[in-house]
Amino acid sequence: MLNIQSIDLFYGAAQALRGVSLEAKPGRVLCVMGRNGVGKTSLLRAIIGHQKIAAGALMWQGKDMARAAPHQRAKSGIAYVPQGREIFPLLTVRENLETGFSPVARANRYIPDEIFDLFPVLKDMMGRRGGDLSGGQQQQLAIGRALVTRPKLLLLDEPTEGIQPSIIKDIGRAIDYLRGKGEMAIVLVEQYFEFARDLADDFAVMDRGSIVLAGTRGEMVEADVRAYMSV
Repeated sequence: MLNIQSIDLFYGAAQALRGVSLEAKPGRVLCVMGRNGVGKTSLLRAIIGHQKIAAGALMWQGKDMARAAPHQRAKSGIAYVPQGREIFPLLTVRENLETGFSPVARANRYIPDEIFDLFPVLKDMMGRRGGDLSGGQQQQLAIGRALVTRPKLLLLDEPTEGIQPSIIKDIGRAIDYLRGKGEMAIVLVEQYFEFARDLADDFAVMDRGSIVLAGTRGEMVEADVRAYMSV
């Protein structure tokens, strides 16, 4: 569903992505791994349209989306859970979830029960302000907000960062459940190796803006991947 071919991305004179190519398919989790500053977040920002690519092709459902605006990509079924969550701290949990209504058809502007099945705490806190939630609860809220848009491609940028172990397990179970439905492609950017390894169907390791290792989970050589993730 997502096919990226040899994309380059620059911030001014600095090149953040160098000839990056990858595919993400429905019913599979693609884990993108690597140290800080190697281009993982830039890759997601290129996919969602927050940064324009300088070269290459970004194909989504057979269409070149390289020139599409972020809101057009959202309407086409791409959802993004950014690093740091970026929920609205002064809005309630309900209002935060409802901000996901914008790209969906009017008939689908309701919060699916599935979100509360995955993250029951959100149902209990619908009237609480987002800023009053713990970091882990805010991460669950950010993922729930993305799922409100009924995505066909879900981009997750380091969802385990700063999160307590019990909620990391909840997030892992949610990703596994969404993968199992077979309707959604998932791209997971992650530095927590064990979490990524256990969820990955496919993997790509980045270094200095390029993909240096890639393949299926069965092809992963753990020592080689860890070598690119150690500081």
